[in-house]
Amino acid sequence: MNSVVKMTPKHKNPSAQTTQPLIALYCGSRLGNKPIYQEKAIALAQALAELGFGLVYGGASIGLMGQVADAFRQQNGETVGVIPEFMLDYEIAHNQLTELHIVKTMHERKAIMAERASAFVALPGGLGTFEEILEVATWAQLNQHQKPMMLYNVNGFYNALIAQLDHAVEEGFLPPQHRAKLIICNHADQIINAIKNLNAPKHFVI
Repeated sequence: MNSVVKMTPKHKNPSAQTTQPLIALYCGSRLGNKPIYQEKAIALAQALAELGFGLVYGGASIGLMGQVADAFRQQNGETVGVIPEFMLDYEIAHNQLTELHIVKTMHERKAIMAERASAFVALPGGLGTFEEILEVATWAQLNQHQKPMMLYNVNGFYNALIAQLDHAVEEGFLPPQHRAKLIICNHADQIINAIKNLNAPKHFVI
């Protein structure tokens, strides 16, 4: 695949070079301490690509981010990376993507990913991963989108966050209907079924 590298001016939408509906995978720039995290990330990426979906993600070649991008590419899935230029010093950009967008700010990165994605899945990761999935969940609460949002709870990784969200409901800070929009998936099949039930990729409607 040919990479399309471009500086994306602020507030300007980059032109798409993809034809597949894209799934946003939020995940770590590290691999984690247990092999299961890498294994499950690769398996999910391969399954999504086999279904005819592409990837939009943070654009790095390292950690789980690089692993999912490579898995999509190996299945001939389209890949879109979005990375701020200031991060290029410590997150090596992937140079074999369908599209690579180098932007100015994190805000631009997240806005492009949110616009291009048809669904959002958070794999295990750190602060950035937590922030990204919770931000799109906040946007859903504010009726800015109706796209599916999922936590992939590999090895019970998100148990503590799930408990905190439920606690927020119990304490009256998070309405139950908004908590319910963030789907908890313990197995990849649950993610696949949620996405497949929306529509076939060629007729995907956001």
